[in-house]
Amino acid sequence: MNATRDPILHVDEPHVMGAGRKLNWLRAAVLGANDGIVSTASLVVGVAGASNSSGFILTAGVAGLLAGALSMGVGEYVSVSTQRDTEKALIEKERRELIEEPELELQELAQIYARKGLSGATAQKVAEELTAHDAFAAHLDAELGIDPDDLTNPWQAAYASALAFSCGAMIPILMITLPPESIRIPVTFLGVLIALAVTGTLSAHAGGASKRKAALRIMAGGMLAMAATFGIGKLFGVAGI
Repeated sequence: MNATRDPILHVDEPHVMGAGRKLNWLRAAVLGANDGIVSTASLVVGVAGASNSSGFILTAGVAGLLAGALSMGVGEYVSVSTQRDTEKALIEKERRELIEEPELELQELAQIYARKGLSGATAQKVAEELTAHDAFAAHLDAELGIDPDDLTNPWQAAYASALAFSCGAMIPILMITLPPESIRIPVTFLGVLIALAVTGTLSAHAGGASKRKAALRIMAGGMLAMAATFGIGKLFGVAGI
C-alpha cells in the first residue's frame, strides 16, 4: 500500500485544536463584573478617605465606571478580533490544503480518528465517508474545532465585557453614595464583600473550581485593595474638602 494511504501516517502539520471555540460568556461576564466591583470600590473608598464630599466621591465613581467599561470593551474587541482573524486564516489555510493535497488531508483526518480510539481501518473508512459528504466541514470540525458559520463576534464580546464591568461598578457607587456619611465606608466594605463572594462563587462554578477557595481569594484581594486605597486617601487627604 502506498504510504500516503496509511491510516496511521504521522503528519507533521501543526493545527490549533479548539481555535474556534466560543468564549465562556458566563465566566467572562462574572470576571468583568468582579473587575468593576474591585477597581471602582478601591477608587471610591480612596476618594472617601481623602474627602468628605459626596460630589467628589460620586464623580470619581462615575468616571471610574466609564473609563473601566470603555477600557474593558476596547480590550475585549481587540482580543476577540485577533482571535477571529486567526480563525479565518486557519479556515482559508485548510481550504487551500484540501485543494492542493486532498490525499494527505484524507490521511490526516483518518489519523485524528485513529488517535481517538478507532482502529486504523475504521478510522480510514470514517475519514473517507466524511470527506465524501463534506470534506471541508469535516476537517474544520475534527482538526480545528471551528464552525465557519459561528465565529466569535468581537462586538458582542466588547458589549458584554463593558456591560458586565458597568454592572459590577454600580455596586460600590451605590453603596457609598446612598447611606449617611457616618456609615458609608463600613456599608461599602460590607456590600462589596458580599458582592465579591457572589462573583467568586459564580466564577468558580463557571470554571469548575472550588467555590469556597475562589470566593475567599477574591474577597481577600478586594478587601486588601480597598483597605490600601482608603489608607492612602486618609494619609494624603484633607477632611472636609
